[in-house]
Amino acid sequence: MSWRDNLLSFKEKIIKGERITKEEAVQLYEIKDIEGLLKAANEIREHFMGNKVDLCTIMNAKSGRCSEDCKYCAQSSHYHTGIEEYPLVTKEAALNRARENMSLGVHHFSLVTSGSTLKGDDFNTILGIFAYLHKELPQLKICASLGMISLKQAQQLKMAGIKTYHHNLETGKNFFHNICTTHTYKERVKTIHKVQEAGLQVCSGGIIGMGETIEDRIDMALELRNLGIKSVPLNVLNPIPGTPLENNVILKPQEILQTMAIYRFILPMSYIRYAGGRQVLKQYQEKGFQGGVNAALVGNYLTTIGNGIEDDIKMITALGLKVDI
Repeated sequence: MSWRDNLLSFKEKIIKGERITKEEAVQLYEIKDIEGLLKAANEIREHFMGNKVDLCTIMNAKSGRCSEDCKYCAQSSHYHTGIEEYPLVTKEAALNRARENMSLGVHHFSLVTSGSTLKGDDFNTILGIFAYLHKELPQLKICASLGMISLKQAQQLKMAGIKTYHHNLETGKNFFHNICTTHTYKERVKTIHKVQEAGLQVCSGGIIGMGETIEDRIDMALELRNLGIKSVPLNVLNPIPGTPLENNVILKPQEILQTMAIYRFILPMSYIRYAGGRQVLKQYQEKGFQGGVNAALVGNYLTTIGNGIEDDIKMITALGLKVDI
């Protein structure tokens, strides 16, 4: 079969509710017609997900001094990146940021903390912050990203008003040890299982451009499919000076868009979410929304600056898509 025949065959297979295999996903990477690939991915998105785009925002609620050695991260205490370090934010600061984002049309809001986990007083404090946000802004969909947690902690978060817990796989299982040595891939999957057991939704994805192979990227997508993840943020590495990956070559827009389109084939009923680093796409960002992407992390990120919320909403609506609130 030609690559054109493969593309049509795989698209029809997905539309019929079947799954593509790892070998077939690799074949999608061999397709030269990127526009055709994006168009097919968009047709899959339209069929399963309609024309709604999900937007979310995050607040860096505790910065720096992380004991983990994730090689991409500016917040690791193993590297010298010059980022601002601070303890947990106040509930008033979190409320003000949440209200600001809601006023701009974004109703998903997450607090993200540095470190492998939150313990003791810090965890109890953030539970109080989440409960406060839930009380003051009951219409807000609150998310959390606090590292590895126990089943009991996940249950406490749910009681405090959390709807979704974010915990990235980061990369494929076979590549993970090249990115982090202070905890394992298995521990990350274990956390996701605990969160799901507590009845919370899970947001999980990873980063591309860290030196992984195409097979590694596909492995991550297949793991996310096996875990039943419905919100998949895809970050693009924008190398941070002072980290071990500071000299990595930034992926070209074509490869980024190609990867996101293939994730749509593997995860047809999930939100494929633009996350950190999408600014490297520059003027090609809208092509992602025409190639299977249907969600975005908007506003400022953890240690970098993101797109303006108003600009993102304007771009999305101009493409004939609707922001989901």
